[in-house]
Amino acid sequence: MRIAHVRERHAPAGTPFRLAATLPDGGWLDLEPARRRLVREDPGLPHNAPLFRRPITTLDDHLASGARVEALRAVLDPFLAGGGHGASNDDDLVLDPDGLHFGPPLLRPTSLRDFYAFERHVATMWGRRDQQVPEAWYRLPIFYFGNVSEVRGPGDPVWRPRDSQELDYELEIAALIDTPALDLPAERAEEAIGGYTIFNDWSARDLQREETTVRLGPAKGKDFAASFGPCLVTPDELADARAGNGYALAATAEVNGEELSRGSWSDVHFSFGEMLARASADARLRPGDLIGSGTVGTGCLLEVKDESRFGRWLQPGDEVTLKVERLGTLTNPIVERPPEGQLAAGGDH
Repeated sequence: MRIAHVRERHAPAGTPFRLAATLPDGGWLDLEPARRRLVREDPGLPHNAPLFRRPITTLDDHLASGARVEALRAVLDPFLAGGGHGASNDDDLVLDPDGLHFGPPLLRPTSLRDFYAFERHVATMWGRRDQQVPEAWYRLPIFYFGNVSEVRGPGDPVWRPRDSQELDYELEIAALIDTPALDLPAERAEEAIGGYTIFNDWSARDLQREETTVRLGPAKGKDFAASFGPCLVTPDELADARAGNGYALAATAEVNGEELSRGSWSDVHFSFGEMLARASADARLRPGDLIGSGTVGTGCLLEVKDESRFGRWLQPGDEVTLKVERLGTLTNPIVERPPEGQLAAGGDH
């Protein structure tokens, strides 16, 4: 199952996102109208399933109600199985993807823990300091807490923070927790994952370089933007690609159409199960928490810009596109930093 927050491209300003799921022909099923149609056809559904007793609005609200991502199949499956429910392209429940703007798969994450799980990336970072990877890295999945107030979706603009000249992308995968969890064992921890999405962990390298000399981890070099999307993909969609601690799925990054980064999810040193075991040790994970994988090897300009024709940091006018097989494509334009008044106003990016 692939689900996403969508709204029409030319909808009035302030139009809320709504939840949709992909159909085999590439259309998107508008889940709330689909739920209402199923209830009209079978008035007994609300008595038998909590999902049919309340409107489907956003994934955030769905998780807050105590339901897991998988519960949404009860609305989608009747339109996949036929039996009078099959949705066609001319059905008013089916949305044409070309006319849609996609939001982040989760609009208001409850937290963001970002790990450091790809050895090639880690070794490159330590090698730039003429140092070896610390022995502890091979034993302990290490993470930092990110900022969930500056979440971007597909197509949303990103800009350099004030006082920075070194804007970089980071090619990552994120997992969504959709059930409460505490002290998870690594071998079963992935059962707490509702789905996966692409994650761009934007970095201001000059700010980060100064901060990390104090050895407390990144802060202002990271907290200005985090992009996710275009959709959430449930684990069953990836099961046949399982390989090593991850999945045999290619991950790439392009700037202005030029591929600069390429790796595979299967190269990850720690599985998401191991990451979740570490994250949940003596700490509660909540539905809506996001877990980042860390940067895929070669997956940032800090690793590749000096060896590529690109040879510089990101600037206004650039466009960054991250792709992960089966998870889709996440593109964000780089723009000039908006005036202070616009930043203070908040709202959609």
